[in-house]
Amino acid sequence: MSFQMVVILPALTAGVETPRRAQLQRYMMKLSHAVLGVTFAFALPLSGEAATFGARFDTLTGAAPAVIAHRGAPAYLSENTLAGTELSVLQGAGWIENDVQPTKDGVLVVMHDGSLERTTDVETLFAPRNGGYNVADFTLEEIRTLTVDSQSHDYPGFTPSSENPFRVPTFAEQLDALTEYNAAYGTNVGIVAELKYGYDPASNQKAIDTLIAHGYDTPDKAILQSFSHENVYDVAGKLEEMGLTLPVSQLGGAALGLDGQFYIDGKITLAGLATYADALSLTSGSITEELIAAAHDLGLPVYGWTFRPADLNAAFAQMAQFIEWGIDGIITDNPDHAVAVVASYEVAPVPLPAALPLVLAGIGALGLVARRKRA
Repeated sequence: MSFQMVVILPALTAGVETPRRAQLQRYMMKLSHAVLGVTFAFALPLSGEAATFGARFDTLTGAAPAVIAHRGAPAYLSENTLAGTELSVLQGAGWIENDVQPTKDGVLVVMHDGSLERTTDVETLFAPRNGGYNVADFTLEEIRTLTVDSQSHDYPGFTPSSENPFRVPTFAEQLDALTEYNAAYGTNVGIVAELKYGYDPASNQKAIDTLIAHGYDTPDKAILQSFSHENVYDVAGKLEEMGLTLPVSQLGGAALGLDGQFYIDGKITLAGLATYADALSLTSGSITEELIAAAHDLGLPVYGWTFRPADLNAAFAQMAQFIEWGIDGIITDNPDHAVAVVASYEVAPVPLPAALPLVLAGIGALGLVARRKRA
């Protein structure tokens, strides 16, 4: 498969014009111009083959790989914030990946590190507790006083709509905000909730209950994942008992064993994992074409992390091989770049150069779809 180029008619023009919808339209046009510049360069035929628009995806379902925004859009704005969540929606992500863990008083907040030091101003407001600044040693009320400051609070042309876009949000607040963004922008972005703690059945139940309470209780709206094999097994069992079909994904790395089977974290075979888990979220360095094929044979989609391209050219270079192998989801700090790469493979095949006049004639009226379409 060679790199393909695509331009798609905007799909967000219907309805009443609002400032937020206008902001999305402006961003779509900006992204489309960047994509066209890169994809023309990459659309040249490879190995003498005729270049075409479009490609068949070898994902488990045959659909395009999902673009999963890793902690929002941390290449541009502070991670795991409402501002980053909203920008990810604007950039066309299909899913928002987050990290949830409990505070001292048992409230689930969105925070990657076990400590508050790296991403907040906690050291300027509080003395260390138990020798550090662990999330589990602070109450929600205390954490609400912090500002997430690890990245820039500014992104050109984007103004967060939330009242506290750079405060550490609770899991519930992030879900409510995502619902609001979906309504405002006409999108249907889901949540990939990473349970960022060791084996903890009580917190697992809280995470499930929070998803249900906020309307994220179907497979097109939520996925749960964890590095803890025990948590994945526990959550899968809880969901089955509750009659819910939310997918549960195992985070980790894969390796081929001496017996010819793939193992996850050296602990369990793919076949064993498939008896209770629904998906794999693997470090990209451990993913091979053979691994994806073996997982697909067992009905397991494969999501790869974490793609951090410096620009669109780097995004094509990093992601194209995985797409050709059939990866089901791209977890990235740069959702806009991943959207561009995936979009370059879409639309019905039209041989080049016959298609070029069509593109050039309509280029002024076309834009890249920067939102997720799901049934």
